[in-house]
Amino acid sequence: MLIGSSLKMYFGRARTLEWTRAVAAICAEHPAVRRGLVEPFVIPTFPSIPDVVTVLQETGAADAGMLVGAQDLHWEDAGAFTGEVSAPELAEHGVALAEIGHAERRRMFGETDATVARKVAAALRHGIAPVLCIGEEAAGDHRAAAAACIAQLDASVALAVREGLTGRLVVAYEPVWAIGAPEPAGEEHIRAVAGALRAHAAAGPFDAQVIYGGSAGPGLLPRIADSVDGMFLGRFAHDPAAFGAILDEALALEEDR
Repeated sequence: MLIGSSLKMYFGRARTLEWTRAVAAICAEHPAVRRGLVEPFVIPTFPSIPDVVTVLQETGAADAGMLVGAQDLHWEDAGAFTGEVSAPELAEHGVALAEIGHAERRRMFGETDATVARKVAAALRHGIAPVLCIGEEAAGDHRAAAAACIAQLDASVALAVREGLTGRLVVAYEPVWAIGAPEPAGEEHIRAVAGALRAHAAAGPFDAQVIYGGSAGPGLLPRIADSVDGMFLGRFAHDPAAFGAILDEALALEEDR
C-alpha cells in the first residue's frame, strides 16, 4: 500500500525538514512500514528535495522504504527552459515519484492532457513513477465520473503507450470538487470510481496502482481499502501524528485479514 503526502507550497524549508524528520522517524519504526505493508512517500518543493533525501537516510526511513517525490517535471531532458526541472536531474537527486497533472496545475498554469502525457512519458523514460492526478470536475453520478476519469487516464498515458514505455504508474484519483473540501468524496463514490480505474489500468502495460486523494485523512482508509492501493494525503497530514494514525489503520487492516 502506498501512502504519502504532497506538501505543495505550504511549508518553507525549515518546516519541511521538521515535518519530514517527524514523519520519517514514525515510518522508520512503524510495523506497517518495517513489514513492507506500507510504502510511505513525501513530495516536497524542489529546493527541499536534497535535504529531504538526507533526512530519510539519516533517520533510517530510506532503508525502510520511504520514497521522495517531486511536484512536477519538464517533458524535455535538457534545454533552454528557464525555471523548469528535468526528469534526469530529479533522478540524480534520488527522486522516485513525480506528481503530474494536478488540478491546480491545470487550472492555474494551463496544463492540458497533451502536456501531461509528455511529462508522464518523460518520467517513465527515466525510471520515475508518475503520480498521475486525475479526477472529474463536478460532483455527480459515479458512472459518469468513472468514464471521465478513464478517458483522462488514457489521454495521459497515450504517448507513453505509443513509445512502448513500461514501469510503475501511480494513478491518484482526486475528484476536483473534493480538493480542499471539508470532507473527502463519499466512500461509495470513491470505491466505485477507484475500482473502475483499477480494472482499466490493470489491462494496460504499466505496473499500476490507484490511490485516493482529495481531502483524504485519518478515518477514510478503512472504508475504501478494498478498492484502492493507498492514499494521497494533503493538509490533513500536516500533523505528523495524523500520518502515523493512517499507518496504524493500514496495519490494523492487515491484521484483521
